[in-house]
Amino acid sequence: MIKFQEIEIKDKEWMEPLIVASDMRACHQNFTNMFAWSKILEFRVAKVNNHLVVKGATEEDQHYLYPAGEGDIKKVIETMMQDSVDCGHSFKILGVLPENIEELNSLFPGEFKYEEMRDSSDYVYYLDKLVKLSGNKLHSKRNHINYFKKNYTWNFELISPENFEECWEMNKKWCIDNDCKEDEFLYREYCAVRRCFDNYWALGLGGGLIRKDGKVIAFTIGERLNSDSYVIHIEKAFSEIRGAYQMINREYAEYIKQTYPHLTYVNREEDMGYEGLRKAKLSYYPDKMEEKYSAKHIK
Repeated sequence: MIKFQEIEIKDKEWMEPLIVASDMRACHQNFTNMFAWSKILEFRVAKVNNHLVVKGATEEDQHYLYPAGEGDIKKVIETMMQDSVDCGHSFKILGVLPENIEELNSLFPGEFKYEEMRDSSDYVYYLDKLVKLSGNKLHSKRNHINYFKKNYTWNFELISPENFEECWEMNKKWCIDNDCKEDEFLYREYCAVRRCFDNYWALGLGGGLIRKDGKVIAFTIGERLNSDSYVIHIEKAFSEIRGAYQMINREYAEYIKQTYPHLTYVNREEDMGYEGLRKAKLSYYPDKMEEKYSAKHIK
């Protein structure tokens, strides 16, 4: 039986190098996301043969994430299988990427059944596209930005110790305006966002904000995800202010491009089946979807 532990901020020191070594493109293969959602998704972690093994739980079952690290992954997966036997539950891996499926089929031919997890697929965009917003499809985004620039006194700032609390106060007001306590999805997200704010500097996050008439009306938070992508963890704006969402999206994309000129993509994470979020992410016409699957052991 694998000896798992709850995720603490200090675990970033040993978990992150293993995640980086795998260079996976999915947003859930990221320390910040694992840490922020660990209480909600009951994530526990362990180091097995120089690999990070993550185990989670829902009301229906227990499951694992695909291990991240270097070396013989077959032995790691066999150890995970034995853990499921010792704990008396089926063996299932969630968030499996197409390349992981290829590896599983090579190592364990015919032993897994796969199902698509559409609600968990990541929306990925070319960074240049989010900066330039060229083409007819993104015409409405440019219109909103032009309206905002023409009608409001505004400025963009990076998140700093001086304006950090203003962002959290804006987030609290956003949650009140959107009835977070009455919406299970938004309440769960609020808890994850709170954990990001409580550990912002230790997590090594970056972010930016938009002020209108001196007040924070939008902010975003993210970090480098892997060798070619940046991930946006959080983006909030007051939707009644026309252009607020489009402005924070574009201005921060410009910052990413200037700061990480070697990166190609922005991963804006999944929609978790939330209709409004799906519509918003699709409206930017993703250049690709990072498809995810569940892999259930059937042998």
